[in-house]
Amino acid sequence: METSTPAPAPLVAAPSAPPAPDVTVLVPVYDEQDSVAELAERVARALDGAGRSFEIVFVDDGSRDATAERVREARARDRRVKLVRLRRNFGKAAALTAGFDIAAGRLIITIDGDLQDDPEEIPRMLETLETGGFDLVSGWKRERRDPISKTLPSRLYIECTAPCNISC
Repeated sequence: METSTPAPAPLVAAPSAPPAPDVTVLVPVYDEQDSVAELAERVARALDGAGRSFEIVFVDDGSRDATAERVREARARDRRVKLVRLRRNFGKAAALTAGFDIAAGRLIITIDGDLQDDPEEIPRMLETLETGGFDLVSGWKRERRDPISKTLPSRLYIECTAPCNISC
């Protein structure tokens, strides 16, 4: 009695996932409907200009305005924009954690959603990170444009603690 073995099925490559982006720009937002579209455009322009692959992850921390809708509109224009929505306001630390959990980039940049941070500085920070032998790069604002309700408490704290000579 002869038996025949059926011919093996042809190998078909499964669709591959797109390659992971080089950079994730993580943006926690709360009631930032007026700034998210511009921020997404400026981040994309800065990183496209630097020749970087990237994603922009907005984490909506329970906004009560149209922030999520504005991010969805930005995603319709640029598929590299992503949205994570938290069901209520949990705070910036929780929003960052949620973003870190889904970030796909080899490097992660965090930036505030209110346009106080300059997205055009991101390429320079990345260059410093990669060529300077650092594990972390941090920036700060030389000239802040915050309202007095933010700057006054900060200045008072600095004035009160500076004489104590606290060293870290």
